[in-house]
Amino acid sequence: MTIYVTRHGQTPWNEQNLVCGVTDISLSPAGKQQAEELALILENKPLDLVFSSPLARAMETAKTICSKWNLQCIPDKRLIEQNYGVFEGARRDDPDFLTARRQFASRFPEGESTLELAQRVYQFLDDLKQEHIGQNVLLVCHNYVARVIRSYFVDMTNDDFFDYHLENCALEEYTA
Repeated sequence: MTIYVTRHGQTPWNEQNLVCGVTDISLSPAGKQQAEELALILENKPLDLVFSSPLARAMETAKTICSKWNLQCIPDKRLIEQNYGVFEGARRDDPDFLTARRQFASRFPEGESTLELAQRVYQFLDDLKQEHIGQNVLLVCHNYVARVIRSYFVDMTNDDFFDYHLENCALEEYTA
């Protein structure tokens, strides 16, 4: 089984360097173009299924890909971005946000912890491997979800995990 992982296309909040977790925001014009370009890159990948976070920015990206290659897009809530609580809409370089991000076991105030996020994403991946043996699957998700997915397949130090970043519509590949 091959699992491809991509992050949704760019949004206005990405362009403004704002924290965007569960806030449901659409793609920017640049993000729509990135999704179109990613669909072309995926031409040579033998995809069977596409799973996506149900948030608009991920679904728009997934639907662009699915319509190009006549694939089914399956939304799954377990791929929703981390809930950053009170930091939704804050600057990504806000010192309080950066400090809170390093506390993997602590919940963001009014949000969720990285460990809670990892629990739901790891469960999704375990289920995916059992239910779709031999299939090639694309996951359209978010930066922090992609980070957790990477940690499922690749050993990472805490610093590696903290520093990891997947660009909008970049593509990674894992063998399960």
